[in-house]
Amino acid sequence: MPTTEELLEKTSRTFALAIPLLPEPTRNCTALAYLLFRIADTLEDGEAWPTARRIAALDELCEVLRAERPDAARPSWEGWWRGVPTRNASYLELLRAVPQILGEVGALDAGQRRIVLAHALRTAEGMRDILGQADERGHARILGIDDLRHYCYVVAGIVGELLTALFLHDAPSLDRVARDLEGRARAFGEGLQLVNILKDEAVDADEGRRYLPAGVPRERVLALAREDLREARAYIDVLRDGGAPGGFYAFTALSEELAEATLDRLERDGAGAKVPRGEVFAILERVQRTAAELDASRA
Repeated sequence: MPTTEELLEKTSRTFALAIPLLPEPTRNCTALAYLLFRIADTLEDGEAWPTARRIAALDELCEVLRAERPDAARPSWEGWWRGVPTRNASYLELLRAVPQILGEVGALDAGQRRIVLAHALRTAEGMRDILGQADERGHARILGIDDLRHYCYVVAGIVGELLTALFLHDAPSLDRVARDLEGRARAFGEGLQLVNILKDEAVDADEGRRYLPAGVPRERVLALAREDLREARAYIDVLRDGGAPGGFYAFTALSEELAEATLDRLERDGAGAKVPRGEVFAILERVQRTAAELDASRA
């Protein structure tokens, strides 16, 4: 069975680079949380399944996440991977690893476990509700900016709130800046998701999905992403100035700076533009250096 780290590398992009920057125990908990969110996302996407089957699978996942000890639950998880909801081999491998992941979540510190399960449940419930209002092809109905923001909140804004709750749990010294962090957590997640939507616009269109509302100028969505990333940068500044561990800074700064660099290229080159590998590693090296300096200054 693959390890948590191997599953993370196979099923993520930016987070596979960012999560290892976190200190323990936040690193392991965040990796497990990411995998739970990816499981929900895999069931929600389920391109090989009819909408009703995807909704049923999300209902099953919600029941597991409501359990005090999810590792003791025996849902019909085998039906998830045996039913082959996706052609993506890495996501099918993730579904096969559900018992392993639930076991590791069950072994978390009680506070971390409550945070992870509560936020994963909110996302799974939100995805189920979105599917319940999907079009005839099972795709989310996004008719305007409000629909787009709601979708981004369900799939990414809640992730920002999860991360904030974990940061506050694992670094109690951040309590004095908790309100500032919580007020910006949603925008942090939403900004990253908007950039992904803009970047993957062509691929999504080829697969019949449309997340950019018809009739809304693309420039309006680009501006919204810029606005959210400004809030994300303010969130990172609060973490840094609030005395967060350097790894918290590195994790959030890498995610935000890669999103901003991607947005710059999307504005210049259009959908599908990517940040060159060399630039990615230059950003990674810079945020690691700053994180080390922060930790050294507080030693």
